[in-house]
Amino acid sequence: MMTPQKPYLIRAIYEWLVDNQTTPYLLVNTLHERCQVPREYIRDNRIVLNIAPDAVHKLTLDNEWISFSARFAGKAMDLFIPVVAVQAIYAKENNEGMFFPDDHAPEPDHPDNDPAPAKPSVPTERVQKKPSLKIVK
Repeated sequence: MMTPQKPYLIRAIYEWLVDNQTTPYLLVNTLHERCQVPREYIRDNRIVLNIAPDAVHKLTLDNEWISFSARFAGKAMDLFIPVVAVQAIYAKENNEGMFFPDDHAPEPDHPDNDPAPAKPSVPTERVQKKPSLKIVK
């Protein structure tokens, strides 16, 4: 069995966006358990994150997790995002990039084995809704 393509595509699109002097943004589905992001910036169970080299520190794009440190309202925070939670990586300036279908794969082990903050339960019918794309500006 081959490894999933998604983490490789995320890394490739990230490099392409940076090489073309654009600002790479990640669109993340925050309904995935163990997704550790600043809760106050979540809208409609999604968060858009600037992952440009000058906006983050210690960016790691591996096969199961994306992790980095960033500042939100002046406060430093470590973010951990399961690759399965990534819905898109695209350029802020022109929306060029790649959108992914929702994955329903099992969650990977947390990289530092510390559990992420507990999330409130979500009704099953809400999680199983047909995915749709929105333009995020």
